[in-house]
Amino acid sequence: MANIKSFSELQQAINNGDKELIIQCSILCFHSIILPENVILKGGSQPMPMLSFNNGDGIGLSAGNTISNLSIQTATNQKAIYTTIAKEDLGNFIFENLTITGQFSFIARTGVMKASIKMNQIDIVAADAKNSIEQPQKYGVNALQGALTIYNFNNNPQSNINLSAENISIGRKNAPVTGSGIFIAGASDHGGWITISKLHTKAVYSNGKIPFGVADIITAGVFIVNGVRAKEIIHDGEIVTYGVNDMVLDTWGEVEGWTCNAPVTSYGPSGVGFVNFGVVKKFVANAPIETYGLGARGYNQYDGTVEDITFKSISTFGDGSVAIQISKAIGKLTVYGDVITHGSVGNSLVKGVNVELPAVALSIKPGGEVQEIDIKGSIVTYGEDVITYEVNTGTVKKINIGGQIIANGKNSKPLLIENNGQTPTDDLKIKTTR
Repeated sequence: MANIKSFSELQQAINNGDKELIIQCSILCFHSIILPENVILKGGSQPMPMLSFNNGDGIGLSAGNTISNLSIQTATNQKAIYTTIAKEDLGNFIFENLTITGQFSFIARTGVMKASIKMNQIDIVAADAKNSIEQPQKYGVNALQGALTIYNFNNNPQSNINLSAENISIGRKNAPVTGSGIFIAGASDHGGWITISKLHTKAVYSNGKIPFGVADIITAGVFIVNGVRAKEIIHDGEIVTYGVNDMVLDTWGEVEGWTCNAPVTSYGPSGVGFVNFGVVKKFVANAPIETYGLGARGYNQYDGTVEDITFKSISTFGDGSVAIQISKAIGKLTVYGDVITHGSVGNSLVKGVNVELPAVALSIKPGGEVQEIDIKGSIVTYGEDVITYEVNTGTVKKINIGGQIIANGKNSKPLLIENNGQTPTDDLKIKTTR
């Protein structure tokens, strides 16, 4: 054990092979450090001593490292914590009670077959991950890494990283991190896995800073990419994105249970509150989903499926901002409040292409098949030239609307069924306002 009060003492302790490094005061580090295997780095008696780095990245990991009770500060576009080696078994990592400026980057590369990561009380105040070059590509887009990035870059089908993360906070309200917020990715659909036993977050704020009109780059506040199998995801703080093509919640992977106990909000163009390309068993939003940007939709089911999905309410405010759009087969959809759009026709990003969309409140597209829809409130549109509830080729086997289907705008219709679309209509209460 080494009690450390200066950068030179920290370097000396590492060189001496000390296994427990205790930081007793805040220290300015003149370059990055690399922790040898199984070394513990933690703060001492002073509350949250700070390790700040003048140049480059911060703390490099080897295998089996623990870092706790510290503030770690690099430039926002540097990596505050990062991986440095590839070996078959990286062992068990523990990260606890950390306040971080800079990216947390755990990337397992070719040769890594197993690792275990446990995280608790991690607060990433600021980070800029938009220029990190390892980016998954699918559905016509590249996805940018996040302030917190866990990425299994080894495509061996036997490679797996186990992750448990609780009490994770990213960015600040109106001061978001750049890039995605939380980014967890496997190598592909067939290998290089990440298995999440639990992901629990407080608030997450992110902004991809993607120029308007760019159609092939996206981010998300919380991005569960393909190659990820998650048992439980819980959000007890709001998830907010601010920029172009910034999804709020996005998955290309597999999630058993996903619960939002705080608002899900998008302010930028072509953001989506929850977009699912993966397989989700149960999704519950116990707080409103709201989007404000041009073409920023509420919920999209583009690929994969969800067995049971529940929302408190969904509201969109921009032109082209569909509230609910379903293009694949799903199970039951429940909304306890209203589904409302305020916009008319506008530009929106769809699978890597910018297209014109009307702000439909509930849209069942070709390929969409819903076993049951239960909306206890009303479905309402306020924009011109939009449909409140449309079924285009798709199928809804059972539907209940507790309130009304209302079209308020000029040239707007409450219901349109076309191209052999199928939906029960007998009990629907339809109203057109002029």
